[in-house]
Amino acid sequence: MDIVIRRVEPTEYGTLGDITAQAYLQDGLLTFGESDWYLGELKDVAKRAAAADVLVATQGDQLLGGVTFVPSPGPMAELARPGEAEIRMLAVARAARGRGAGEALVRACVERAKATDGCTGMVLSTQPSMHAAHRIYERLGFTRAPERDWNPIPEQPEFTLLTYQLTL
Repeated sequence: MDIVIRRVEPTEYGTLGDITAQAYLQDGLLTFGESDWYLGELKDVAKRAAAADVLVATQGDQLLGGVTFVPSPGPMAELARPGEAEIRMLAVARAARGRGAGEALVRACVERAKATDGCTGMVLSTQPSMHAAHRIYERLGFTRAPERDWNPIPEQPEFTLLTYQLTL
């Protein structure tokens, strides 16, 4: 059965929020675990969907994961510049990994960016330990942009997010 990429439906907000939060928790990506402030952001799909395009990967009636596509700088953008789209909060349920859902979600974002007037590139942030995601990004033509690496938590100077970019 094929993987289908589409916009998240409001009835799926809770499920996608849980998948995203659990993916980050299980992969050890949240500095403070269950008490990390970012956990609430990961769970708040309604907030993301109000400001950006939230896409899901489904197979049959199973929701596999999701991603937030930010078509241009705006409230959900972290580092997109004018003319750039941004990918945020890519997550696939642990039980659904290895089926191609993550790559299908990123491909869908690239296609959306190409269809966006005035969009000449894409950018995303990732943690150094997200090796499977890095392989997807590189396979799809993204390259590292170390000059754009950044730290979203000034109190933790050792916490640096890596930046990948793609010229469209």
